[in-house]
Amino acid sequence: MFFFATVPTLSGAVPAPSGSPGPRRPRLPRDVRAPYRRRRTAARGKAAGGARGRARGRRRRTGAASGEVAVETGSGGPVPVSVTGGATVAVAARRLGSGASAGYGDAVFDTASIVKVGILAALLLRAQDAGRRLTARERTYAAAMIGHSDNDAASALWRVIGGADGLDAANERFGLKETTGGDGPLWGLTRTTAADQLVLLRQVFGGAGAERSELGEASRTYVRGLMGRIAPGQDWGVSAAADGSGWALKNGWLPRGTTGLWVVNSIGRVTAGGDDYLVAALSSGNRTKEQGIALVEAAARAAVSACGRTA
Repeated sequence: MFFFATVPTLSGAVPAPSGSPGPRRPRLPRDVRAPYRRRRTAARGKAAGGARGRARGRRRRTGAASGEVAVETGSGGPVPVSVTGGATVAVAARRLGSGASAGYGDAVFDTASIVKVGILAALLLRAQDAGRRLTARERTYAAAMIGHSDNDAASALWRVIGGADGLDAANERFGLKETTGGDGPLWGLTRTTAADQLVLLRQVFGGAGAERSELGEASRTYVRGLMGRIAPGQDWGVSAAADGSGWALKNGWLPRGTTGLWVVNSIGRVTAGGDDYLVAALSSGNRTKEQGIALVEAAARAAVSACGRTA
């Protein structure tokens, strides 16, 4: 039996954030309040013969576009998801405990702000290696970066970890194979796949058959806690697959200046039917942010449903 997860009509599908600004963000020092620049730099083409150049040059086969795509499972049959407006989507999910998995697509996407989980994981790994705890300033940045998706805080910690080189080195230890850090200060243009984001989530949340995490238990607990305290208006995404408030997530959204189309991504853990699931839903080419939200939410629901139907 197929489960059909159809993208809802955009009108009224995604509630607008309330007029309340929510909890006040920690005020950041003046030296890191530079605006985040979204445009690629010419440096993106450098080192074409190197590992990062090769990774950026690869074109993936699946993850496209309008019509209906099937979220594949190990058993129980495919789970279709409607895709509209020429958008591209990929999703990967895993049920904790049993290890049942489901997914669709191996396309490579810009991360937008979901990379902030990777930045924090790299920072914690760096601190562990140095035998130290995060400083008070680093913790302030981390809370703002995850809870409020603060770009200035992300830029500050991006510099602390050593930019793309630091992120790539941490990701290699975490087991990510298809993720490459953005050039220069452009952390939001890090490139990744849904499958790689699931690997990162397993480093944070664990799972059946998972290799030992590079992060210590205190670091893992810290990341989970921040991902469970997301500002109002930013708690959409994979949480749509949860059957209540049992979720921890990070979302990313970015309008591309060259096309006007939106990158909209969501990663995290959700609880549904008494089971915990890790889910990564990535999309690009969305005409509006709202369309992207509807798409990743539909993909997340379909993937969790597919995992839940497998033995």
